[in-house]
Amino acid sequence: MAGNSILLAAVSILSACQQSYFALQVGKARLKYKVMPPAVTGSPEFERIFRAQQNSVEAYPIFMITLWMAGWYFNQVFATCLGLVYIYARHQYFWGYAEAPKKRMAGFQLSLSALALLGVLGALGIANSFLDEYLDLDITKKMRRLF
Repeated sequence: MAGNSILLAAVSILSACQQSYFALQVGKARLKYKVMPPAVTGSPEFERIFRAQQNSVEAYPIFMITLWMAGWYFNQVFATCLGLVYIYARHQYFWGYAEAPKKRMAGFQLSLSALALLGVLGALGIANSFLDEYLDLDITKKMRRLF
C-alpha cells in the first residue's frame, strides 16, 4: 500500500513542513513584536501572522482527509497536483494576510477551491467504489467504454 501512495505521502510531508514553517514565523513574530506566551494579542502585525497560522492549522485536517480520499479513491496524480496547488495557495494566503488582511483573499479563494475539488473528487471516488463493491456497478469502466 505504501508504494501506491508515494505521491500523497510526499505532499503530506511537504504540507507538514509548511505548517512547521508557519509556526516558526509566529515564534519569530512573538520575539520581534514582544508578545510573550500565552498572549495572542499585541501589535496588528503580530496578530495577522498569528491568525494566518491559526487559520492554516484549522484547515489542515480537512486538507489531509480530502487529499488522501481523493488520492486513494479517485486519482493519486490528480489529487497530488491539487495538493500542491493548495500548498501554494496557503503560502500566498499566509504572506498576504501577514502584509494586510485584504491581501489574503486570493490565497484563501484558491485554497478553498482546491479543498472543494479534493472533497468532490474524494466523494465521487468513494461513491464509485461503494457502487462497485456492493452493487457490482463500476461507473468508471462504463465511462471508459463511452470515450
